[in-house]
Amino acid sequence: MENLLEKIKETVDFINQKTNGFKPEFGIILGTGLGGLVSEIEIAYSLSYADIPNFPISTVESHSGKLLFGTIADKAVVAMSGRFHYYEGYTMKQVTFPVRVMKFLGVQTLLISNASGGINPVQEIGDLMILNDHINLLPEHPLRGKNEDSLGPRFPDMSAVYDKALITKGMAIAQANGIRCHQGVYISITGPCLETPAEYRYLRIIGGDVVGMSTVPEAIVAHHMQLPVFAISVITDLGTAEHPVAVSLDDVLKAAKIAEPKMTLIIKQLIAEA
Repeated sequence: MENLLEKIKETVDFINQKTNGFKPEFGIILGTGLGGLVSEIEIAYSLSYADIPNFPISTVESHSGKLLFGTIADKAVVAMSGRFHYYEGYTMKQVTFPVRVMKFLGVQTLLISNASGGINPVQEIGDLMILNDHINLLPEHPLRGKNEDSLGPRFPDMSAVYDKALITKGMAIAQANGIRCHQGVYISITGPCLETPAEYRYLRIIGGDVVGMSTVPEAIVAHHMQLPVFAISVITDLGTAEHPVAVSLDDVLKAAKIAEPKMTLIIKQLIAEA
């Protein structure tokens, strides 16, 4: 774990040197097809993942792979334009390393977005869902191994991973703007396969509202470090019994592009009202 702390310090020192000590208040992780928020950032610095010490490099075509520093509504932010996934072959510590770095850069709130499959019959493609809980079905845990008490407790309580005040604000913003937005449970699976009909039924039976391949590891690590988390899903496809249709990445990207402005509005207003 000492090696992890050394890597965090090395990365943070490099970033501070390249950004003149820029201090972000908000950290943002942008999901598949949800990079439109970048246009809302007044970018001061842009660093390629390939140039940042100890950072993995995103291998997913729809993820650009840059760490962006700037402002939204006069608030300092750092945004991951492109995230890392377990299915790319990284360990969970690699997937979540940028969250550790964000905390050490000064981030006080983490905002996470993702594209997900809807498994609740009340949902429609293009709806949003704010996470109020999750079910972790990933085979590796980001906190596995020796715990470093300076980062967080050995056995973190998980009764309120997603910040209740931010959930309330997010839902109020959606309602005020006529945006269809639900609350619910996100189930994280390995991927990269999309789910079979039987798997969709199983995930619904165990209590899921949406399913995806990200978000939960980052949320766990943020919560471990007492970093408040707000997470929101764009429902890009449906895995309900009423919609047993094949889905491609193109379908997901098209649906995400259409719904993305609604998600951007909520995140931008959340930041502005903070």
